Amino acid sequence: MKENLSEHARRLYADMVDSFDEELEMEMDDDRLEDILLEKPEGDGMDRRLYFRELLRLQGELIKLQDWVVAQKLKVVVIFEGRDAAGKGGAIKRITQRLNPRVCRVAALPAPSDREQTQWYFQRYVSHLPAGGEIVLFDRSWYNRAGVERVMGFCTDEELEQFFRDVTEFEKMLVRSGIVLIKYWFSISDDEQYRRFLMRMHDPLKQWKLSPMDLESRRRWEAYTKAKEEMMERTHIPEARWWIVEGVDKKRARLNCISHLLSQIPYSEVHREPIELPAREHHPDYIRNPTPAEMIVPAIY
Repeated sequence: MKENLSEHARRLYADMVDSFDEELEMEMDDDRLEDILLEKPEGDGMDRRLYFRELLRLQGELIKLQDWVVAQKLKVVVIFEGRDAAGKGGAIKRITQRLNPRVCRVAALPAPSDREQTQWYFQRYVSHLPAGGEIVLFDRSWYNRAGVERVMGFCTDEELEQFFRDVTEFEKMLVRSGIVLIKYWFSISDDEQYRRFLMRMHDPLKQWKLSPMDLESRRRWEAYTKAKEEMMERTHIPEARWWIVEGVDKKRARLNCISHLLSQIPYSEVHREPIELPAREHHPDYIRNPTPAEMIVPAIY
């Protein structure tokens, strides 16, 4: 019996280490070329041990928040906007990493189809809104019209003005319907965006992140700045205000964003009945059939 308990404890520990390694792998992926391509000042960035400790603690709180959202049938929408390479995707990954994908999902819509271009502008976003007990994270949102579409000339001045007239009323309607709406803008400096683009250019595992639109956004930095400033001025309303995440330090940005998100939704830990693992049924007449060798994945590792 003691041997069995020891084996279970060993496996449980190994599983916990594997869970930790999942985050470590993402961090290594983030920092892979930093020391090769760019000189990093001594002591630059957040202490890794503190970061991991706080991230795991905050992710534990996110699980409590998730349980509360389900128990109370809350409808939560979180919008992530910002510069290209500002860290939105990294923050979203850490938020969703340990949550139930049936409760918390990401909506990252592609460019509108020909049919969608004839619809009411907000129509294709409405279908992704949450039902009771769900959280939806928009990796870019209807604010595409005030940003990339405006700067790249994908909408007319009339369509842009119509958006600004509609968006605040649209968001007020969402809030009146019971949706908790939180809007984040990830902000980085000109130099930091250049540094991150450079890293992506030299990293074969990240080159897919550099689309022609991203490269063009680099050239039009000032146009995006002007578009962002007007967007903030015209859509920062009491019912759905903007929150700025300083994203130059990616680790701090993630922790600050998650901590702030938790503070925006009052929640309590949901009581759970103790879980008892049922005994496995054994049938003496059951014989498991052998698996054909040709069906087994080769054990290369």
